[in-house]
Amino acid sequence: MTAEDLVELATRILVAAGTSTVDAQTVARSLVGSNLLGHDSHGVRRLVDYVAKIHSGQIVPRAEPKAEATRPGTIVVHGRRAFGQLAAGRAVRELRTLATEYGSGVAAIRDCNHVGRLGEYVATLAEHDLVALAFGNADATVAPFGGRERRLGTNPLAWAAPRAPDKPPVVMDWATSGVAEGKLAVARDRDEPVPEGLVLDAEGRGSTDPADFYAGGVLLPFGGHKGYGLSVLIEIVGGLVSGTGIGSMPGFRGGFGTVLLAFDIAAFLPVVEFREQTERFCRELTATPAAEGHREVLVPGEPEERVRRERERDGIPIAEPTWHELNALLRTEEERP
Repeated sequence: MTAEDLVELATRILVAAGTSTVDAQTVARSLVGSNLLGHDSHGVRRLVDYVAKIHSGQIVPRAEPKAEATRPGTIVVHGRRAFGQLAAGRAVRELRTLATEYGSGVAAIRDCNHVGRLGEYVATLAEHDLVALAFGNADATVAPFGGRERRLGTNPLAWAAPRAPDKPPVVMDWATSGVAEGKLAVARDRDEPVPEGLVLDAEGRGSTDPADFYAGGVLLPFGGHKGYGLSVLIEIVGGLVSGTGIGSMPGFRGGFGTVLLAFDIAAFLPVVEFREQTERFCRELTATPAAEGHREVLVPGEPEERVRRERERDGIPIAEPTWHELNALLRTEEERP
């Protein structure tokens, strides 16, 4: 399916669920953008959950995020339970201004719903000559290192920095769990096992069946205690600074406690020099001889760029269960009185 056809389908679903056409298109393009890069876990399959949250009141489809300056260089974006993509987009626009004026900026988003792929926002900032970082906490689905019960969110982290003007930014975007919940759901939809070390079942035993997580199991942090420690910090800072709370503690308000930071490269050295040195470094990395079992060395962001070119040419594959869900969702929403 072409990206534009998928954007049209997603837009129709969101408009039928009560979203304005402009906002529906923004959210649809963000979701399809994830599909284009191969991150189907954060793509249009999320529409089922989004529409359910509209009807439960967690997402307010006509809400407009507002920005409030707290000190020079810092802002709070009040998401007001709008789509997370709208709140995060507002934070990105504000950060561009703050970083240009003050050299750096920090934005915390309150009352924020799922923002989609964090890499989208840091990449946008990097395209404007900024170095950017984003992270956020969510509801508890991950066990702490050595534990077997849910205490942490998947708590993703994303970084981006610009390279040569004709190249996409260097982007790293990953969950602090060994696998993002959305990717686990994709594996379940495709009836595929997952590698060992990612999931425990409800009894605390290791499992390769994604369904065991949804039957009361837990995700595990990546890298053992290292991913666990990083997740703890994101839980505290993302949850508390945003006002969202900690997912496993009383007072958690739900949603996605998002914090974004950006600084202006030009405050430290000429942007052209930074881009040139970054590009030389990237070329040095990719020129590294491949180790046994590997074909080549890639820079973070390059695998996604390859998938994007392939899917723009050949279309976006959609898992059959997801395709049926989306079409059923569209019929239901368009027929809803």
